[in-house]
Amino acid sequence: MVGRRDHKSGPAVSSSAPQQPTLQGPAPGSQADFVSAMAGRDTIYFDTDKFNVDEADAAALRTQAQWLARYPGKRATIEGHCDERGTREYNIALGQRRAVAARDYLVSLGVDGSRLNTVSYGKERPVALGSDEESWAKNRRAVTVTID
Repeated sequence: MVGRRDHKSGPAVSSSAPQQPTLQGPAPGSQADFVSAMAGRDTIYFDTDKFNVDEADAAALRTQAQWLARYPGKRATIEGHCDERGTREYNIALGQRRAVAARDYLVSLGVDGSRLNTVSYGKERPVALGSDEESWAKNRRAVTVTID
């Protein structure tokens, strides 16, 4: 390394100092990139005992489909969830219907169905703890998770 003396400060200063890597966002095509790009649209929400895709859900799923189109080798799992009300068996079945509804909508937008898996967690993985409408509404959802 060739240095030069800076007479004002004294020590040698390198004229070929290595550049520090700049921090960039998540790796393109990663789950972190998906979550960042979705800005909350990785999750869609449902009314009580329902599994239909409404217009707000459709907008989120269109955003997901656009991201998946940019990364055609990427696979995803759609997780269906329910609130705490109802039996375990009922909620597992309802969660599966929610996950399938989201998958079918993505397929209708051109995403290859072989890239999408579904799983139902029923009421077993709540994001909001509480026995009130606000908590229940947050737990009635389908979440798309990419597989790295």
